[in-house]
Amino acid sequence: MQDKKERLIDFKEALNRTKKSWAYELIKQNRFPKPIKIGSRSIAFVESEIDAWIDARIAERDTAEVN
Repeated sequence: MQDKKERLIDFKEALNRTKKSWAYELIKQNRFPKPIKIGSRSIAFVESEIDAWIDARIAERDTAEVN
């Protein structure tokens, strides 16, 4: 069985998938996927973790609408 390779996306790409100012606040609160340091002044995110985080927000919304 072949291991799935994770794709890293840069900070700008991660923020483009959310609302920028909101993401900064969530990062401070440790409520956003943790970044990976890839250089002295660079970070990246695991794409599948960002996707899963977004999917979870959608699921929360959908559950709240039912209740």
